[in-house]
Amino acid sequence: MAVSANRLELLQIADAVAREKLIDKDIVIGAMADAIQKAAKSRYGQETNVRADINARTGEIKLQRLMEVVEELENTDNQIALADARAKNPDAQLGDFIAEPLPPLDFGRIAAQSAKQVIVQKVREAERDKQYEEFKDRVGEIVNGTVKRVEYGNVIVDLGRGEGIIRRDELIPREMYRYGDRVRAFIYDVRREQRGPQIFLSRTHPQFMAKLFQMEVPEIYDGIIEIKSVARDPGSRAKIAVISRDSSIDPVGACVGMRGSRVQAVVGELQGEKIDIIPWQPDAASFIVNALQPAQVAKVVLDEDAERIEVVVPDEQLSLAIGRRGQNVRLASQLTGWDIDILTEDEESARRQKEFTDRTELFMEALDVDEMVGQVLASEGFSTIEEVAYVEAEEVSSIEGFDEETAEEIQARAREYLDRIEAENDARRKELGVADEIRDVPGVTTAMMVALGEDGIKSLEDFAGCAVDDLVGWRERVDGETKHYEGVFTPFGTTRAEAEEMIVAARLAVGWISEEDLAAETDEEPAEGEGEAGEPAAAAPASA
Repeated sequence: MAVSANRLELLQIADAVAREKLIDKDIVIGAMADAIQKAAKSRYGQETNVRADINARTGEIKLQRLMEVVEELENTDNQIALADARAKNPDAQLGDFIAEPLPPLDFGRIAAQSAKQVIVQKVREAERDKQYEEFKDRVGEIVNGTVKRVEYGNVIVDLGRGEGIIRRDELIPREMYRYGDRVRAFIYDVRREQRGPQIFLSRTHPQFMAKLFQMEVPEIYDGIIEIKSVARDPGSRAKIAVISRDSSIDPVGACVGMRGSRVQAVVGELQGEKIDIIPWQPDAASFIVNALQPAQVAKVVLDEDAERIEVVVPDEQLSLAIGRRGQNVRLASQLTGWDIDILTEDEESARRQKEFTDRTELFMEALDVDEMVGQVLASEGFSTIEEVAYVEAEEVSSIEGFDEETAEEIQARAREYLDRIEAENDARRKELGVADEIRDVPGVTTAMMVALGEDGIKSLEDFAGCAVDDLVGWRERVDGETKHYEGVFTPFGTTRAEAEEMIVAARLAVGWISEEDLAAETDEEPAEGEGEAGEPAAAAPASA
């Protein structure tokens, strides 16, 4: 059968549109069929169930009216009685559809305009879907584009097959772009929205710098050198931590390159941003000392439970360690994931003296001893009354100037003090109405029960409904700074692991979970991976 000119033209148009918009030809033909179907509905009535089919090989258009087979006829436009349906098709059943051919449709001006709108809309939707599918898998890549326009400080970038936007806060400070400028940026998000896919680009994202290093340093691209973490103050300074999986390759030297060629290529792209390249270390203290360079560190004190570290530096190194407007310590904190407190040697000495004085006064008041005895206990490393009360008697009697009788008397006074405090806490706990059952939870003391009651947690069910953050507190980053919120058990030094065990025990006690549930969860947990072997020793960071 020969294909008519009109049919041939229809297929040629569909093919041309598909090539121009880079979408599937079947989508264009489907859009044309929808347009013809809409035009036919306006001709035969909106209630008429019309189906249009276009043969993708011949271009032939077939129009059909679909009639639903029903028991009782209510609408003659789209329903047919069972008896009439079986006259046309003996196998017809209730709920089936009978197709009746319709004559070819002559498009009027209004129908043609409506059909055109449908086709344009369908093609645009297909184009948007194609664009979204293409870019959603490219999140985390660097793309090159041309500035199309600048709107209120936001830069619209032509990416060839789509448009991306670099919002004002994602541009490096003092960076200016004009129409036609070439720009390189990092895709950090792609969203499907009503007006089409939105491709969000960034030049301030930490991973933008990491990807630039990957492009400049073949060892990173090959996986020999790994970028562990990145911290940036866009346009000013950045720190990047690297580690080599090959002990014969220096990760810092490889990133710097011959005469700094590799790092300078990255610095040039980032508008002169100074970059410190830090060797990553599995030991947190060593890593943090490296991250704070060029400042020299005298001593570090780690609190692993709170992920906080105190760094002691010489007085003349304080400003260097903190950096201009706190930049150096802030970037080191972001790079390592630890909260860093900077102290001078004088400040640390004053703090230690205050702690010594506070402990001395505690012992003097609780044990009813003179200042000299309190100072001796504090200088021997005792920090709490509990330690004095329950330590082996020999440890107290072995202190110079103490004998067995003195040691027994001091420990007896310590136990009496603790018993008195326990009685006061128990009375307060009862006054607050805290249930006795909470005492059965392993690790919970009477003082903790008082704290729970003051926070409104009075029954075992209340305690079981707590989250770990409620008990030990949590941290949030606000404007680049870490803010710590205290929990009910913060004064008691309870760790997250201990708080979790308490909550699980409470939930077991009230029957919310069972031992079988816990065993099942344990079986599903993946085994922890082994640590990296052959990691390099600490080295001084390189700066560019």
